[in-house]
Amino acid sequence: MSKDQTVPDNYLHGNLLKSIENALPALGKTIDSVTIEDLSPVDEFHIGGRIATDHLMEKLDFSADDHLLDVGCGLGGAARYVATHYECFVSGIDLTPEYIETGRALSHWFNLEKFITLEHGSALSMPFKNSTFDSGYMLHVGMNIADKQALYAEIHRVLKEGASFGIYDIMRQTKGELTYPVPWTKNASDCHLSSLQEYKKALNAVGLECKSENVRSEFALDFFNNLKAKMSKSGGPPPLGLHVLMQESAAIKVKNMISNIERGLIAPVELIVYKP
Repeated sequence: MSKDQTVPDNYLHGNLLKSIENALPALGKTIDSVTIEDLSPVDEFHIGGRIATDHLMEKLDFSADDHLLDVGCGLGGAARYVATHYECFVSGIDLTPEYIETGRALSHWFNLEKFITLEHGSALSMPFKNSTFDSGYMLHVGMNIADKQALYAEIHRVLKEGASFGIYDIMRQTKGELTYPVPWTKNASDCHLSSLQEYKKALNAVGLECKSENVRSEFALDFFNNLKAKMSKSGGPPPLGLHVLMQESAAIKVKNMISNIERGLIAPVELIVYKP
């Protein structure tokens, strides 16, 4: 199996759009009445979901009508939110074909095609011209990419001078053996976690300067505790959630990820950088 195929295969669902559509009646919604907020539990595939997205966006420097880049956009949930909430244009790219196909269909539900474009492709070779974007972000992407410096060199290329860029990735905190599977990989051989120091070294090497950093271990554990309490109270998961994406493997993957965070091995980390 090629390296470019390993990531899409990990995230492959097989019938994702239909699964989302089938969950709508349980929400009392149809394709015509569902909202972007309704979809956020399933289409923002990172720790903290919409809350984490908001937290990161508030630290970026951009304005209405700016053009933003979403690296590893997944289903485009963050892109749809940013486009509508901040009145921006967003271009996303992701290596998983099914995510792009599903994301385009979901954007069509909200008539957002003029504001959002979702492209299938590699973040290491993006189909965008130099100095295209006013700002951008990536949410839980680096764990699947070994060559961080190549990734950031490509991001540097497509950002305008003075542009800010937000990173919200799971990073290595201490040495130790992780428990697998986790949401982004089934095994250690396809896991490309790096430390905060390694991220900063790669960013500086390509000319991206770090403005702020924030390790969000506590936030992550609080988020999962609150989610567990809600599920216990309601008697199970909601109609739409990350279990729709990960299917039968969701419980064990999330359990292992929480355990790895609790043991201090990994944590979600925010980094705000800019192109001078």
